[in-house]
Amino acid sequence: MSAPQFSPEDVLVRPQDTPNPMAIKFVINHAVKNQGKATFSSLEECQSLPLAHSLFAIKGVKQIYFFENTITLTHDGSQDLGQLEDQVCSVIKTRLPIHDADFRAADEEPVKRGPVDRSHLSPELQEIEDALDRTIRPGLQADGGDVEILEFKDNELKILYQGACGGCPSSMMGTLDAIQSILRHELNNPDLLVFPV
Repeated sequence: MSAPQFSPEDVLVRPQDTPNPMAIKFVINHAVKNQGKATFSSLEECQSLPLAHSLFAIKGVKQIYFFENTITLTHDGSQDLGQLEDQVCSVIKTRLPIHDADFRAADEEPVKRGPVDRSHLSPELQEIEDALDRTIRPGLQADGGDVEILEFKDNELKILYQGACGGCPSSMMGTLDAIQSILRHELNNPDLLVFPV
C-alpha cells in the first residue's frame, strides 16, 4: 500500500443530496477508489480499510459505496442529518490520508484501464451495457449510484442498484421505468422487461 502524500488539512469534502432521502453523496478532492467501485454493507466486509471501517462506526450508517472521488453513504435516519454529515466529513478528512485508493474489494474483478472489455458477453448484453453507459449510468453515477446487470434471459433483464440507488424510492418507480423505456427504444425491443433484484 502506498499512502497518499497529503494531510487532513488538504482534504476537501462536499456533501450533496441524492434523490434517495436516505443517502448522501460526499465529493472529495482526492480519489477513494482509483479503479472500479465497491459497496460495503457491513463492518465485517471492510475490516482492512480504515476509512470504510471508521465510517461504519458512525451511528446509523447502513451502506458505503466508493466510486472514483465520491463516497455515497446510506443511513437509517436515526441521526440528525447535519450531525451525520459533520461526522462523516471528519472521518473522511482524518482517514483519507492513510487510505489506499488502489484497494480491491473481496468480490471485485480486476479492472483494466481504458474501455471495458465486454467481448465475453453475448451480443445482446453488449448492446444493453453500451446503451446503459451512454444513457443511464452517467446520471446514476452523478447521484452517487450505479446499476449492474445480473442476468438477461427470455427478454427479461435483472438489474442490481448500487450506492444511493439501492433502496431509493425513485429507483423502484421512475428510474426503473426510465431504464426500461430507454432500453426498449435503444434496442428496438418493445417487449423487454426490467426487474430490480
